[in-house]
Amino acid sequence: MSSARLGGPGFTRRSLLAGIGLGAVGLTAAACGSNTGRGGSAPGSLQQWYHAYGEDGVHEAVQRYAAEYPQGEVSVQWNPGDYDSKIVTALQNSAVPDVFEAQVKVDWVRQNQVVPLDDVLGDARDDFPEQVLATATVDGRLYAIPQAVDTQVLFYRKSRLADAGVRPPRTVDELIDAAKRLDSPTSRGLFVGNDGGVGVLAGPLLWSAGLDYLTPDQRSTGFDDPRAAVAFGKLAELGDSGLLLGAPADWSDPSAFIDGLAAMQWTGLWNIPKVAAALGDDFGVLPFPRLDDQGAPSVPIGAYGAMVNARSSDVAAAKDFVRWLWVDRTDHQLEFATAFGFHLPARDSLIGRAAELRTGPAADAVRYTREHAHLVGGPMWTSAAGSALSDALFRIARQGADPVAETRQVVSTSDAELKRLHG
Repeated sequence: MSSARLGGPGFTRRSLLAGIGLGAVGLTAAACGSNTGRGGSAPGSLQQWYHAYGEDGVHEAVQRYAAEYPQGEVSVQWNPGDYDSKIVTALQNSAVPDVFEAQVKVDWVRQNQVVPLDDVLGDARDDFPEQVLATATVDGRLYAIPQAVDTQVLFYRKSRLADAGVRPPRTVDELIDAAKRLDSPTSRGLFVGNDGGVGVLAGPLLWSAGLDYLTPDQRSTGFDDPRAAVAFGKLAELGDSGLLLGAPADWSDPSAFIDGLAAMQWTGLWNIPKVAAALGDDFGVLPFPRLDDQGAPSVPIGAYGAMVNARSSDVAAAKDFVRWLWVDRTDHQLEFATAFGFHLPARDSLIGRAAELRTGPAADAVRYTREHAHLVGGPMWTSAAGSALSDALFRIARQGADPVAETRQVVSTSDAELKRLHG
């Protein structure tokens, strides 16, 4: 289920394929043929949308789940290409999909395009970590039922570090130093994406300094602080170290690490099976390191959730289906999270049932999410704020721009967005 933009607005691995592209264009409908997006579902039926996951077996699994629903007919539509844009258009103009997966956006809530689902979660709420529910919460109300959780970690080749006398980095400066020392004519020290980390390291750099995207009340920017500029400035220092740029595949794919193009790589938990198959036990995983003693290590978390279109011709039936699949059917939830790649079940009670997550680097990653997890932006972090931050980080990392001035501009944009949202 490879898909995530963990460094921009609406972060999760599950949105990655939409973000980086699958090469396919158009819509492929499953179960009941194509759908034009006009009108509603057939009477007595529901239409459910997914983006096109990359792992084998996911498509067949979600079709099977829909076919097993005892209360009515559910057709599954698989959506290659720019899924996010398709959802935005559908919510503005159509009664379908009735149910869809996405990351909650505050503007959808403000425009009454999605319905609250607190009653769907019911007594199961305590089984979902608060940070996971925060991915789907606006103004204290829940608008999606989290399906699975994704995170990113720093993969490192144990033998390469040992041969170079480099210990696994615990601070950002140690990471930069390690990248330099591990650099060689045939392999670079670190790979954090072909953009030099602009797309995925915004959150980890903020958290490394003890800061966040927003303040706890979500009414102010959380990094109106000189330490943010210091942390963001480390991107330029990384660029001057043994950083790999121009890899055949981007950060979400482990091939650069597996093929020895880099001794360390920032990538997703979902890649552990591929890396283990290629390297055995010659790798470990770490959280992103702290900036200094005032900061902390971190891992980002994100979750696609099942949402209900407010224009659905049968909102009650759509909510009942979401309850059946993502609250009642824990067997489907566990399979969806762990059978097609390594992801964390959204519910605490299911993590312990996932044998794949109990040992080795996977168990380490689970521990990091429990101890150091942070939400990337969240629903109140808007696309405009995210674009401003990405643009600023690009200028800092690739053009030598002043981190202080760039950070101030992002704070100004973010504050304006928050004022728009809160009035």
